[in-house]
Amino acid sequence: MGNTANAEKSGLTALTAINIAKVLTIVLLLIYSFVFGIQDFRQVIYLCLHVSYCLWWLLEQWLFPQRRQIFSEPVGIGGLILSLLFVGAFYSLPGYLAFTNPVPLSAIATAVALPLYIFGTLINATADIQKLTAKQYGAELVRDDIWRFSRNINYFGDLLRYLSFAVVAGSVWAYLVPAVILIIYLQRVSQKEQSMSVKYTNYADYQKSSSRLIPFVW
Repeated sequence: MGNTANAEKSGLTALTAINIAKVLTIVLLLIYSFVFGIQDFRQVIYLCLHVSYCLWWLLEQWLFPQRRQIFSEPVGIGGLILSLLFVGAFYSLPGYLAFTNPVPLSAIATAVALPLYIFGTLINATADIQKLTAKQYGAELVRDDIWRFSRNINYFGDLLRYLSFAVVAGSVWAYLVPAVILIIYLQRVSQKEQSMSVKYTNYADYQKSSSRLIPFVW
């Protein structure tokens, strides 16, 4: 009770903490660029991809105010610190590895990373915008268009995006970030499946006609 009261008193929400953490990620990436320098296109591409993603995360909330309703639960200073360490610092690990990687970025890695990022971003943004628009017009369960392929298509797009960061970084350790995000998303998916089954009577039909996370696979 005391922790909840303190969190509410602080006025911080989980979304605010995440937003601050995204800004921290941008700052860290810029610091890496100044400290380690730009050696070749690996660093240039990584900086462009990850910074543009963080900026889009922030810009999306301005373009679509409904997005501010997500992660609305209050958090205290502890929650803010955790977000800074995890979302801010840990998520920048591939960036650190990219800037400390002396090997030039190969054409194959570029050809893999860019489509992953582009399609991941398009999938994630399209899913978010479709659901926001549908909910704005009073829709209940959103299961058509891009959502007919996966019940968590937005998570799938986000995973593709973080995979692209790891590919550009060119280090096995960089895959720790998408791996951890996958674990978090699997937990959320499991919880969502249970809550949505209770909330919507037609959710069982939706489950039969769509994939859980990866379209056409699982």
